[in-house]
Amino acid sequence: MQNNQNQPTEYQRVSLREPISNTSLLLIITVCTFIGMYGTAMSVWGGGFLNPQQFLDLFNNNSFLIVVSCGLTIVMIAGGIDISVGGITALVTMACVVYLDDKGGSVAGSMALALGIGTAFGLVQGVLVSYLEIQPFIVSLAGMFFARGMTTIVSVAPRTAEHELFLTFKEFRIVIPGIGSYGKTGNFIPARIELGVVIAIAVVILVFFMLKWTRFGRNLYAIGGNSQSARMLGINVKRTRFFSYLLCGVLSGIGGYVYLLHTGAGNAGNASAAEMQAIASAIIGGTLLTGGVGNVIGTLFGVLSLKTINNIVIASGLREPYWQSITTGLMLCFFILLQSVILRIREGGLKRD
Repeated sequence: MQNNQNQPTEYQRVSLREPISNTSLLLIITVCTFIGMYGTAMSVWGGGFLNPQQFLDLFNNNSFLIVVSCGLTIVMIAGGIDISVGGITALVTMACVVYLDDKGGSVAGSMALALGIGTAFGLVQGVLVSYLEIQPFIVSLAGMFFARGMTTIVSVAPRTAEHELFLTFKEFRIVIPGIGSYGKTGNFIPARIELGVVIAIAVVILVFFMLKWTRFGRNLYAIGGNSQSARMLGINVKRTRFFSYLLCGVLSGIGGYVYLLHTGAGNAGNASAAEMQAIASAIIGGTLLTGGVGNVIGTLFGVLSLKTINNIVIASGLREPYWQSITTGLMLCFFILLQSVILRIREGGLKRD
């Protein structure tokens, strides 16, 4: 019996089929979930969900959360955690308002101040976690309390920015041509996005390219998946983890300034529970708490999914805040369970009876 040399073997046929990665699979699930959720809301509740401006307001109202969630995604892919991002955001808003109004500062100077605050927190926490090997939860918890306390020291009373040039940037809107809705009088109202949305999308794109096509990005996945194996491959685990916290701090500073561009106010209560929302958004977007798996595009859709479910709850007539907390918790548990089941199946953890 003669073998056909042109016929590929079973091994060759299997090797030609590139399996989809865990990161890509979880990203697909998140994107499909958001599309299905928003499509259902449009068909069932209609109203505002059919208004393009309400969809864009998901970005306008949560651009700062997108930015800080990108920072959390970087840290979580490396197997860490940072719960100080909300406190840093509040400190940046208050410090920048005081600098602009009381110290006669410039807009450029306030931007530098925001980056400086975020960088300082990232440096300190990165050193403590990476080189002194203190538990990241404890370090970032201390950072959160310190940032909230410093916000009150900067100013006890809430402040509203009055700097003329800053207010010009705050009120600036980008008109989306051809997209909008008709008012009650029949006039066309074009859809608009804020300047912070442009910054948030730029951050998402830059972090996506960094994670996918740079050595540092590959190192993050490696140490998050197995730090011992990464060390044996010659990866400097401590340095990589340090830079993950540094980047998270920098993005928290940027997120704080984006928050200020949206609200124009400094307050010790700003970005309350933002760290929990950022972690939830990253998890919903497919980032594992154990590290090694995640995608910043998924995090973006995680933020959109989280806020869409809140809008659906309100549209259903459940306007009490605790209903939003309940649905967020249920949604988070669902995605954690879904991730666990999918990864166990793919790794052969589930066996047939």
